[in-house]
Amino acid sequence: MDLLTSYERYAREYPQKYMALYHALRDAIVGGRVAPGERLPSSRALAAAYGLSRGTVNAAYDLLAGEGYAAGGVGRGTFACYAPPDGAGGSGAAASAQPKLSAWGARLAAGLAPPREREARGWAVDFTTARTDAAAFPAAEWRRAAYAAARETAAGRADAAHDAQGCLPLREAIARHLGRARGIATTVERIVVVNGSMQALALLVQLLVDPGDAVAIERPGYGGIRRAVLAAGGVPIDADVDERGLVPAPWQARLLVATPNRQFPTGAVLPLERRLALLRWAASADAWIVEDDYDSEFRHAGRPVEPLKSLDSQGRVVFVGTFSRTMYTELRVGYAVLPDALLSAYAALKRLYEPHPTGLVEQLALAAFMKSGGYERHLRRMKRVYSRKYETLIAALREKLGHVFETRPQDAGLHVYARWTGKRDAYEALIEACASRGVAWSDVSYERDGEWVCAAAFGFAGVEPEAIRFGIETIAAAEAEGRRRGRG
Repeated sequence: MDLLTSYERYAREYPQKYMALYHALRDAIVGGRVAPGERLPSSRALAAAYGLSRGTVNAAYDLLAGEGYAAGGVGRGTFACYAPPDGAGGSGAAASAQPKLSAWGARLAAGLAPPREREARGWAVDFTTARTDAAAFPAAEWRRAAYAAARETAAGRADAAHDAQGCLPLREAIARHLGRARGIATTVERIVVVNGSMQALALLVQLLVDPGDAVAIERPGYGGIRRAVLAAGGVPIDADVDERGLVPAPWQARLLVATPNRQFPTGAVLPLERRLALLRWAASADAWIVEDDYDSEFRHAGRPVEPLKSLDSQGRVVFVGTFSRTMYTELRVGYAVLPDALLSAYAALKRLYEPHPTGLVEQLALAAFMKSGGYERHLRRMKRVYSRKYETLIAALREKLGHVFETRPQDAGLHVYARWTGKRDAYEALIEACASRGVAWSDVSYERDGEWVCAAAFGFAGVEPEAIRFGIETIAAAEAEGRRRGRG
């Protein structure tokens, strides 16, 4: 089983060695080069053959087993257990037809899917981002609102089902909340409810970007934006980020996607002078700005920041928000606040994909929850909960890992950005070592000017304070062991 060529190809795409090995092994199994029931090499033999650590091989084998491509156990070895469906794949199978895709579909199929990440199954401590505190959520109050919405929908009284922009009561509640809490004066007509902020962003890119158009994107930043731009045929332009957030520049672009209220992943808050510079750029370049407000509702210190949208007097900014961070992760409800010039086209695009709003029960329940004051009570309570968790995490990081992770105070949000100060190999080894000990976080490393910047985003919302301390102590122990073995 010759994996070297395949492994080397994937190693250029995935910074973690175990991910590159996983994909090489998966290709061999799915492609029929490893038959169902055939034993894979031992971790010791495979590590020696390809110059890897046994931890790397074991992590790849664990992922294969978790995805159903292999099975095994201690003392028995690891065996391939994938059997291709009849007439598909495998050695000797007839070649299947290759239908011609559209140019847009071909771009999606050409590797624009998000990189596979190790799923958080059975972790002792899961610091990955985009999680919330389910235990502190007002479940009883939410159930009452959901039951009432379900009864209303079943009785045929939900007239808003026919409005592709989203149910009217929810748009009214969003407009009131934005006016009170964020200083954004808007009307229900300018609000479109979507299935999470990523759908809002993808629709905007599809609406505004032609093949070959340049789009300015923060670097580092959210990878979903880059994939949406590439799928539309756009050309991403890296927009630099420093300790104060996005650095304004005379980009030759027709669109900028930014996170000024809390930059992802660094957490930097864009100062007023830079916000005004972005608005001047948009006016001079005849461009649009998408303001992704993904994670700024929960503040731990400092004054609330003024959204870019509230400063926009020329109708250049689209404000995108989500409830999956403030409520619970599985609630895929977001919204876009649009300038008048974009509203009809955006609503038509939304109507094309969804003539009727999906998740109507959740929309109606959320509207009632907000109207009753339950949402604002929930935000106030969770601000206290999350601030305590943030203080626990930042203190533990500085005490236990301050010699290898550089952190900065965060005014808001649900994760702490930590830049690795050591070597890349040591960081990758630490990820694998901690995975084997049941501790995971979001790897937000990226390449800049030919240099690899290693960084982590430690989400704390879904982790209790005791588990936060235990998780950081576990990482610290793994890092110390790595240094003793010469990986520092």
